[in-house]
Amino acid sequence: MKKRDAGAPEPAGDAARRRGQGELEAQVLAAVRAAGRPVTAGAVRERLGGTLAYTTVITILTRLHAKGAVARERAGRSFEWTATADEAGLAALRMRRLLDGEGDREAVLARFVTTLPASDERLLRELLARAEREPEAGAGEDDGAGEG
Repeated sequence: MKKRDAGAPEPAGDAARRRGQGELEAQVLAAVRAAGRPVTAGAVRERLGGTLAYTTVITILTRLHAKGAVARERAGRSFEWTATADEAGLAALRMRRLLDGEGDREAVLARFVTTLPASDERLLRELLARAEREPEAGAGEDDGAGEG
């Protein structure tokens, strides 16, 4: 039996408790971004309605930090958190992590591209062409894995 967060309202059913993969991370990231300044985990919890356990918020923030989606700075005995990515950036980080975990990158990318609808394939081609014309737009703290 799963332990319920103390003080949390009783859920209406399993559907009320279940979230899609990455949904909670996206909600926490959105709350950090919406603050527009460094925020504590407690402030993030409040922005999310206060129904999550503080430890759950800390866990999600720590995961986001490991993914590079948030930065943290010591503030007394705790941390203040700042978003370094938006929701699209978080999705891109997830995609990159999955790709990095595969042995045959070419096969994975080829399969991915062949399953795209024509409109997404056109968009991807446009984005790649734009990145070639404007290399600084895609540059950043990349390890160069996208080259060659």
